Amino acid sequence: MRPILMKGHERPLTFLRYNRDGDLLFSCAKDHTPNVWFADNGDRLGTYSGHNGAVWSCDVSRDSTRLITGSADQTAKLWDTAKLWDVQTGRELFTFRFDAPARSVEFAIGDGLAVITTDNFMENVPTAQVKRIAEDPDDQSEESLLVITGIKGRINRAVWGPLNRTIITAGEDATIRIWDTETGQCLKESDKEQGHQKTITSLSKSADWSHFLTGSLDKSAKLWDTRTLTLIKTYVTERPVNAVDISPLLDHILQEEIGGVKGHFGPINALAFNPDGRR
Repeated sequence: MRPILMKGHERPLTFLRYNRDGDLLFSCAKDHTPNVWFADNGDRLGTYSGHNGAVWSCDVSRDSTRLITGSADQTAKLWDTAKLWDVQTGRELFTFRFDAPARSVEFAIGDGLAVITTDNFMENVPTAQVKRIAEDPDDQSEESLLVITGIKGRINRAVWGPLNRTIITAGEDATIRIWDTETGQCLKESDKEQGHQKTITSLSKSADWSHFLTGSLDKSAKLWDTRTLTLIKTYVTERPVNAVDISPLLDHILQEEIGGVKGHFGPINALAFNPDGRR
């Protein structure tokens, strides 16, 4: 496989996301400007200019016509990605404004809803907020359909569960929680002994939503059952885990470690595992 080098960002990357078809790659960085690339050759298709702070995460709609981004500038933005085929700068459709940095963003199944998390900042507590995503940007509202509170520490990831009935959160307090999207009630929490012992840095769902993977600064990645929050397996590493992902095609997971191997700085290792733990 020939590696493809994509040059465009001026500061460190914070998040990557493929679209459903796998032909576009969206990248976020601390340089305020998300980029989109052709996945097959690494050519840059366009940029999204409008944020005034680091962009922490993004998600793309199922049909690749909408992008949502969360930023340290205390906003989340909706973008028109379809226009990139005609011009090189994505059109901003709407801005959700908050009183704290927006950390994690994700579209629900059907793209009619999005969950956005905000950090604990100044006097503000961390939240996970559900927003309706209107088909017509003129009908878009900043109103939150649901606001989840009661979590101590920053929420690093919030993702939708099966059929949009639940939201799964994880972050600084090392606890995974499953929330009811109708009532906002916490349905389950990860076991304190079996669960992570330090900050959870990342969370990735399987293609069928049946299980998900978490990575932590406690030098482990853990595989969980989505419905019951039962721990399936723990993958122990030599260094803190910065990012994890589950292959949609193969029985593999991927985890990125933070460490100090000579000649490398920052995140360095990507390790592939089979579900039975063999590398």
